[in-house]
Amino acid sequence: MTLVYFLGVQCAAFDFHGLRLQVHRPVRMDTAKLKAAFVRPAMERRRLWPLLLMSISLVLLSVAASTLGLLPYFRTVFYLPSPPQAAEPAGLRVPRLAYLVSGSNGDLERLWRALWALYHPRNLYVVHLDREAPAGEQQALAARVANDSLFAAVGNVIVIEKANMVTYRGPTMVANTLHACALLLKQSNDWDWFINLSASDYPLVTQDGTQNLPCRNQFLMKIQFLNSDLDSGGRFTARFFNPAEEHKLRGTHQPIGVERVICREQRAKPVIVDPGLYLNKKTDVFWASQKRDLPTAFKLFTGSAWVALSREFVEFTVWGWDNLPRILLMYYTNFVSSPEGYFQTAICNAPEFAGTVANHDLHYIRWDVPPKQHPHLLTVEDMPSMVGSNAPFARKFPRDDPVLDRIDEELLGRRNGNLVVPGGWCAGDPPCSEVGDAAALRPGKGAERVAQLMDAIVRSKKFAQSQCR
Repeated sequence: MTLVYFLGVQCAAFDFHGLRLQVHRPVRMDTAKLKAAFVRPAMERRRLWPLLLMSISLVLLSVAASTLGLLPYFRTVFYLPSPPQAAEPAGLRVPRLAYLVSGSNGDLERLWRALWALYHPRNLYVVHLDREAPAGEQQALAARVANDSLFAAVGNVIVIEKANMVTYRGPTMVANTLHACALLLKQSNDWDWFINLSASDYPLVTQDGTQNLPCRNQFLMKIQFLNSDLDSGGRFTARFFNPAEEHKLRGTHQPIGVERVICREQRAKPVIVDPGLYLNKKTDVFWASQKRDLPTAFKLFTGSAWVALSREFVEFTVWGWDNLPRILLMYYTNFVSSPEGYFQTAICNAPEFAGTVANHDLHYIRWDVPPKQHPHLLTVEDMPSMVGSNAPFARKFPRDDPVLDRIDEELLGRRNGNLVVPGGWCAGDPPCSEVGDAAALRPGKGAERVAQLMDAIVRSKKFAQSQCR
């Protein structure tokens, strides 16, 4: 079918079947013949115009698609496709955890060890070596994940290959944490808890033993495990949960559980700039001469940089349907040690989440009294205190310290140099080389310790008294 029409002094012919547009020079025709060529019933012309428009639209869409295909593609993360999870037995809902495990220069081996100590096919993992780590270490981490047969089969480990700058004192750690949260939400919405860890952290229970964390079909599904406090005098306080250290504080007539008090003028009024936001090299923050007033639009809270957050609260901070998370993110850009305040301030100023705070970061950490900036490095001598704390995680550990071997053997059941922590999911030959029933659990004594900790934190009569106070 061919439609002939005039374009000024030229004649054009469009072939609908061959999709060819031909333009000819003017031709001489008798007036009668010309009229005969263009006399068509009105109904026939109405049928031709929609077909013409549709054909032109298809041509334009084809051109646009081919043009977009030429745009450069920059890969920022490495994904392993996740197969559908097996259906769980009726009435059973074991919580799924989503981890961020991050490290820096020289942390490749201990990040790899920590990842395997935490691994379970039900969970999700984001691993990240920051920009201070050599490119060779970053590439090696991505290659190890891509070439591991178990990771490839399950598809639950994400590597951030385009490294982020993390300076810890400034806001870059918050940005890196939110980046990991966004990747986890993009990968799946079928998880319950987000937990951020560093390569110097290590688990004290198996992942089968985390079954006593609250799951989403319970009332406790919305509890957020983080330190959060602001005393009545407007001063920040940081808390710890080490009975031995609290006993020492009793002898000095200080309030039990108060580790240090930092006046709000020293933390909130100064204005800092973190060059890690715009430079490729790690440098210290610098201070502005001008100080700012304390905020009146929201109340400031502080606590631990290590948190366990429900997926509902992670969605609140990442998607930001309320403007509060975005406002606080901009405010904490110029706040010293913002990782110790952003999530606490966001959750305690959101009425729908303020009542869900559990004042605990799920870690065993040994501090000086009064504490210094960094905690003590944990050794074999700390094993009784770590186990007695019932905490599922501890920090900080030196690289390849013998205490990690003790934890592997006595608490995680990982022996003979095996990477995998055995669990109810293990199948194949050698053991744990394949995934059997991912919902099958073999909790062990670690689950009992976690249950005791949950009873002490969220089922205590004092629970409500320590929320955003």
